[in-house]
Amino acid sequence: MFPIIPAGSAAESGNQEGIFGFGWDGSNYVSMTNLVSNAGVVGADVTGVGTARRYGAACEYGEDKGIFGFGQTGSGYVGMTNLVTNAGVVGTDVTAVGTGRRYIGACSFGGDKGIFGFGNAGSVNDITNLVSNSGVVASDVTGVGTARHAIAGCEYGDDKGILGFGDDGTQRVSITNLVSNSGVVASDQAATTGTARGYLAACSFGGDKGIFGYGEDGNINVSMTNLVSNAGVVASDVTGVGSARYYLGATQYGGDKGIFGYGYTDTYVSMTNLVTNAGVVGTDVTGVGTDRAGPAACSFN
Repeated sequence: MFPIIPAGSAAESGNQEGIFGFGWDGSNYVSMTNLVSNAGVVGADVTGVGTARRYGAACEYGEDKGIFGFGQTGSGYVGMTNLVTNAGVVGTDVTAVGTGRRYIGACSFGGDKGIFGFGNAGSVNDITNLVSNSGVVASDVTGVGTARHAIAGCEYGDDKGILGFGDDGTQRVSITNLVSNSGVVASDQAATTGTARGYLAACSFGGDKGIFGYGEDGNINVSMTNLVSNAGVVASDVTGVGSARYYLGATQYGGDKGIFGYGYTDTYVSMTNLVTNAGVVGTDVTGVGTDRAGPAACSFN
């Protein structure tokens, strides 16, 4: 007999745990990771695997695994990836397929696949790379939408994604691009009422919704958030909670909740802010792990 889900209730369709990884500690590129429990507790540093780098992205694939990809090393922009098992173990570097770039966004779609999109490869671009349900990254796909970097992405509506905000090379923007459940990126959505900004983070919550949060508007660090409905509609600004910062990461945890973590205020930080299954952001939680900016994050298990 099938379980009965009350009308209007959100299914806890997401993964239970999360992981923050890579970044810049103010002096060095790093590759350590920090696991997030199903209660939103961040663990101590785990010795890094893979090339130390910052400003990459991460997303889920295969329903219960994750992938870190792209970013910047001391030698330039890279396109290599590192797979994350359903036990949170990070694998060694996988040879790059797509164009190396930084300030890239990523999200999952289709229930078991992912997409990396946009970024900076010396200039802003709108390239995308699909991730199969076995974690294989495809070659570059000609972009759709305004070329930009410093964006964020998350899943919504159970099986779709959204890539949003960023910098088009001249100014911060608030446009978004929806990703269908087959990985097709749509043209620009009209600017939301949200504050134009870049270097923000995003994650899903509530089983079928998402949230963009924090960032930098071209002048100051900000802490406001914008909720994403299960139809991919981005809402106006919600007054920020927690320390205003940018260069942070975010991931889902606990099936239907989220967490923002790490980043840069006027210094490198490791504090986190939990997101309830109703999209309410909590106050700062004392940081665990190495203070750093430019990490990526995704869920697993």
